[in-house]
Amino acid sequence: MSMNRRKFLGLVGATAAVAAAGTSAHAAGNTHFTGHPEANAVLFDATECIGCRKCEDACNKVNELPKPDKPFDDLTVLDTKRRTTEKIYTVVNKYENSKNPNLPVFRKNQCNHCQEPACASACFVKAFKKTPEGAVVYDESLCVGCRYCMIACPWSIPAYEYDEPLTPRVMKCTMCHPRILEGKLPGCVEICPKEALKFGKRDELIKFARNRIEAYPDRYLDHIYGENEMGGTNWLYISGVPFGELGLEEGLGVTSAPELTSGALAAVPVVTGLWPVLLTGLYAIHKTREKIEKKEKDDAVSAALTKAASEAEAKLSSELEKADVANKRKIEVEVKKAVEEALLPKDDDDAPEEEA
Repeated sequence: MSMNRRKFLGLVGATAAVAAAGTSAHAAGNTHFTGHPEANAVLFDATECIGCRKCEDACNKVNELPKPDKPFDDLTVLDTKRRTTEKIYTVVNKYENSKNPNLPVFRKNQCNHCQEPACASACFVKAFKKTPEGAVVYDESLCVGCRYCMIACPWSIPAYEYDEPLTPRVMKCTMCHPRILEGKLPGCVEICPKEALKFGKRDELIKFARNRIEAYPDRYLDHIYGENEMGGTNWLYISGVPFGELGLEEGLGVTSAPELTSGALAAVPVVTGLWPVLLTGLYAIHKTREKIEKKEKDDAVSAALTKAASEAEAKLSSELEKADVANKRKIEVEVKKAVEEALLPKDDDDAPEEEA
């Protein structure tokens, strides 16, 4: 039997509740967060996307990410299913069309910005937070590198910088939150040539999507993915083919991750009380290790510079000695030549004539 993330979170909650039976602790899972009323969202229309990858290009530029191995106008990458990474916040994948095998469909993949983010509920140091604008953002200064956010995410989006041993971060799409605060569109939305991406207030986008589905019932499935999945997301999808064919998990249900686990967390106060202590200790160890690594790095650099300077000085001294010997030999040759010329007998023709 397969085990998805939603079932896993449910089992965690159930197990902890059983373990805490008989205690006086009260479950905290009696509230439901309905989202910020003025939150923004993005609606993706799979029937409009042409797989041009311009959204990937815009995301790369806006977030100043490293250039990919293949340029964004190389569409051969669509032949391979890709996922987001610490250096790629969004990818477009190509899928077979069950309705029309000769016409593939495409989907843009990125953080879905949950109404109640699983990553934030799993983070004990609150490095992730949901903003009133709709985006889920990350504060690297708080992160202790536990990576529970990666396990908790239903869509496996957060990615860890494993190649950054000193200052690793958890990276993902931010919905271009800084641009939103400036009154701008997210980079991917702004550049889309087919308007497959639409930005606006979440409630208004849901109404827009519902009207479009009703106006073109033969074109769309009667479902807005993200309206209710895992408590709802701020990245919404409409499609003409089943969402499972677009690589989206269809068995997540409508209960958010925090609701699945909040009762269990409240029922084990000792554990939850120890977590901050444990993580504070881990954070202190992490910072101490950083200082040690920095000192070792500085010492290594200093030793390398000292060695290089010493080698350069020795080489210079050797070259000067060689030059000095060469000059001495040259002088000796010149002196010897002058002495030999001085000792040569003069010709009679060169002697002065006697007076008659």
